[in-house]
Amino acid sequence: MRGNEMPDKPRTRRDFSNNERLLLDIVRRQQPIARAAVTGLTDLTQQSVHRLLEGLIGDGLVQSERAKPIGRGKPSPHLSLAAGAVHAVGVSINTDSMIINLVDFNCRTVVEKRLRGPLSDRKAGIVKLRATLDEMIAESGVDRRSLCGLGLSMAGFFVDGERAMNAPEPLQDWSLVPLEPEFRAAFELPVYVENNATAGAIGESLSGVGRWYETFAYLSFNYGFGGGVIIDGRPYLGRHGNAGEFSGIYTQDESTKRPALRSLIEILDARGVAVEGVADLRERFDPSWPGVAEWIEMVSPQLDRMVNTVSAVLDPEAIVFGGELPAALGELLIASARFEGEHRYGVGMPRPKLIMGQSPGDPAATGAALLPLKYLYFR
Repeated sequence: MRGNEMPDKPRTRRDFSNNERLLLDIVRRQQPIARAAVTGLTDLTQQSVHRLLEGLIGDGLVQSERAKPIGRGKPSPHLSLAAGAVHAVGVSINTDSMIINLVDFNCRTVVEKRLRGPLSDRKAGIVKLRATLDEMIAESGVDRRSLCGLGLSMAGFFVDGERAMNAPEPLQDWSLVPLEPEFRAAFELPVYVENNATAGAIGESLSGVGRWYETFAYLSFNYGFGGGVIIDGRPYLGRHGNAGEFSGIYTQDESTKRPALRSLIEILDARGVAVEGVADLRERFDPSWPGVAEWIEMVSPQLDRMVNTVSAVLDPEAIVFGGELPAALGELLIASARFEGEHRYGVGMPRPKLIMGQSPGDPAATGAALLPLKYLYFR
């Protein structure tokens, strides 16, 4: 896949038309929704909506339940997605852990596991991930035949048309090699590859702030710092798949002071607070730790430039603070962020809302698991 093109769709039961995907997305967002209310949310005729819904019900993807009567007349049946009809797998490769996630058709996590490694040996890591998926399926009782695909996300940026990534130093063995063929062979599933930030943004669009905002920028605070862009509910990937690599606006000197969690861990270590890695930071973060206020003061100029640049260039409804950012730290950063500007007549441009991510579980792993659902079933 190149640029902002959607990946090629493997046949999963059958290929779904854009109109069918639209209806599935409406049901996903509004469920349970009265069948009679669906047509008004589309540009389709009532007859077309009826025919398409009948097909989706016949496929077992949408379920219809008789509504309780209220007053006179026969109530319209209520529609919802059949949660167990389809499942997808997500894998997130981080600098200090691997996370594997299994989601259902309602975009809800069934089970999620974090593995500490091995990260220095890619092939051994893939074998461990496959074995872990087998355990998760056995524990959860999910029918393996319901798996529609695997989403893979990793920290880094794309360097070629084969979706190879340039990842941070702890992931050297995962860098600069096409990962899709190896994962496809190991898991025997269609594989969709995105970087962690874009996967997190897609996760937010389906199971987080996307329920309220259709256009937003996603800031991914990880070992490094990046992001993703959602426009009108769809990911904007850019020509090379690297849209949202927000760290690119900084000079080499400024880059060391960007809001990457790596630098926070270094400052904490210098102040006597031992943190084993980003996952440990997220689990144990304490805003009273010595060094936290110092780090926020150091990164604030770069963060301010980022939110002002994103606001001016994209004009989104919201800027979402996500990635592996501890919630308490995210609230401190949001409180410190400032929009610039004196404006004519004292009236400035509307500014995006700064909010914490709402996607449950690990954002990148959840987002990775939702990639197959997004590209195969939803608009």
